[in-house]
Amino acid sequence: MRDNTAASRKFIDLIRQASSKWANWDPPIEIKVGDYGTIEHDSGELDVEGNIYDKTFQTSLDNQGLNLNLSDASCQPRKGGIDDNIIMSSSGVKQGDFSLKPEVSFLNLASAAVKAEFKFQEGKRGAVLVMHKPQQVYIPPGKVLSTIHKANELQDKYLVTSTFTCPGYYIYLSNKSGERIALALTASAPIPAAAGITAGGTVSMDWWTDAQAAFLRKAVDKAGQYRYTPLYSLKHKQNSFSFTRIFRGEEGEETEDDLWLDCTPPWQPLDEDGDEDPVWEDKDEEFSPGSAVEGSLPFTTLS
Repeated sequence: MRDNTAASRKFIDLIRQASSKWANWDPPIEIKVGDYGTIEHDSGELDVEGNIYDKTFQTSLDNQGLNLNLSDASCQPRKGGIDDNIIMSSSGVKQGDFSLKPEVSFLNLASAAVKAEFKFQEGKRGAVLVMHKPQQVYIPPGKVLSTIHKANELQDKYLVTSTFTCPGYYIYLSNKSGERIALALTASAPIPAAAGITAGGTVSMDWWTDAQAAFLRKAVDKAGQYRYTPLYSLKHKQNSFSFTRIFRGEEGEETEDDLWLDCTPPWQPLDEDGDEDPVWEDKDEEFSPGSAVEGSLPFTTLS
């Protein structure tokens, strides 16, 4: 794999195929519900241009005659419940039982908040994303998404409709060697400052792993703060003229699912190193429509 940019795009693409959601290759960089912008083609990262909850966006809504007060409590982002852990893996990755490691004591293993082992397919990139105690934050369903759909600022933009934040995450992209890795989020006792006295008096958490790879990222906030955003939902506007509803023979007001579609990647299918597959590029040139605009539409794969 040529560089970290290609690794980012490959990881994001693999998680998208597994979950229909967008991964954040750099979780300490905050992504907020309501952010909008464009996708960087080479890295897959979201280039944020604004947020629907900013005062400037509200002013623009007012000027466009769109009657919606986003500062109202009914329009503000909502918080879901807190899960214990969420583990995601791409195709070609098998999760197995965690076997005892000499580096991990019985005590630490018994108190581990997360423990898992993964086997990756040889010759193929695989992705793993682990979130400890994640919480979803989302735009409330109803009038918000149906109204801002008409906003000029969101034309040809992607919108973050929900985020998953957590106090600890683990990201791994395999190296195609068919490796097996193990990980655990274990508790460590406070360091004694003197006999019978401990510094701080609290137990901290930290990641242990036997993975040896350049494309490994992990962190845990010692205070348990929700400061990482490893995953988010990304939508884009559907044209007001809905072909899908016509084919289904449906009438009536369009729903949010009609107005906002899951984000499709702005790149052709990727090879195992995160580069656009030249085989697909050749096919795209052979069968591309005559219109340059139509020919630029992203290819969508089924997962």
